[in-house]
Amino acid sequence: MATVQEHVSFGRAKAQAALPPTLLPDLAYTPEVARETAHLYEKVARVIPPIEWPGFAPYIKAINDLKRARNAVVLAHNYMTPEIFHCVADVVGDSLQLAREAAKADAEVIVQGGVHFMAETSKLLNPDKMVLIPDLRAGCSLAASITGADVRALREAYPGVPVVTYVNTSAEVKAECDICCTSSNAVRVVESLGTKRVILIPDEYLAKWVATQTNVEIIAWKGHCEVHERFSGEELRAYREADPGVKIIAHPECDSDVIEEADFTGSTSGMIKWVKDNQPSKVLLVTECSMSDNVAVEAPNVQFVRPCNLCPHMKRITLPRILDSLVFLKEEVTIDPAIASRARAAVERMINLNH
Repeated sequence: MATVQEHVSFGRAKAQAALPPTLLPDLAYTPEVARETAHLYEKVARVIPPIEWPGFAPYIKAINDLKRARNAVVLAHNYMTPEIFHCVADVVGDSLQLAREAAKADAEVIVQGGVHFMAETSKLLNPDKMVLIPDLRAGCSLAASITGADVRALREAYPGVPVVTYVNTSAEVKAECDICCTSSNAVRVVESLGTKRVILIPDEYLAKWVATQTNVEIIAWKGHCEVHERFSGEELRAYREADPGVKIIAHPECDSDVIEEADFTGSTSGMIKWVKDNQPSKVLLVTECSMSDNVAVEAPNVQFVRPCNLCPHMKRITLPRILDSLVFLKEEVTIDPAIASRARAAVERMINLNH
């Protein structure tokens, strides 16, 4: 897929058809760009070296200018890199926060700083708006682990048992389920159904963790996050032995041996809140490592140990690709209306539960 620079060089006619010439991106790092982005660099200086800023700043200015021209907003998940999360995003948060804000969006264009299932969720909640994903290849191992046919087979195997799906699934899967959940509200969603048994898909480790928090019997699926499953209890014990004072905070998508080593387990928003509330001298976040950089910006007195497992899908979303999306209004997310109506109902049940 071509970058903005390639498109501006070889596809200017296409861009001019979509935008006034004065709004075409100029990616030179000029004194004007430096001045207009200085306040943003001051915010992220702790996590972005000065040598890298001249490469980021022209894109940041161009994106922020184009957002106004397009009446667009950028939604950024907690796993986005700091130059996206802190410098071009209008709304940041975990999957639940982004879903809530997507439902309230009054912009004409939504650019999803995250992976494809998140963009689908934004489209479900904003069927009349244009939703863009900067890179169609930004997928998710959890979403890829289960299909709508799999859910139908589960229903046949467990007749009458309600199905809760983690938001990390496709619209096709959501359409086959009763209600969605995120890691921050999974226990509440499961218990809201008022049944003794619940099928919770697709993350096996999240399901196991939820089972420890409730008396509801949880039937799990064997899907795993390719980032969180790489962490091990042995690895965390080694960190703790090297520095007994470090606080370890884990995401519930991790295996039980990791969670047993953690001082706190929670969603990305829960992890952020724990750090801000407790202000530990040193903390290790057991999740996608860009989040440590993002939290470090807002917790300058906390030292972050960074066991760096990157999500290859999240890292496909870059400043050049966000700008590319805004210039050419691509890649647009569409959902079959027959699927969308049922999937939307599952997402809205979750959102309404939290009001």
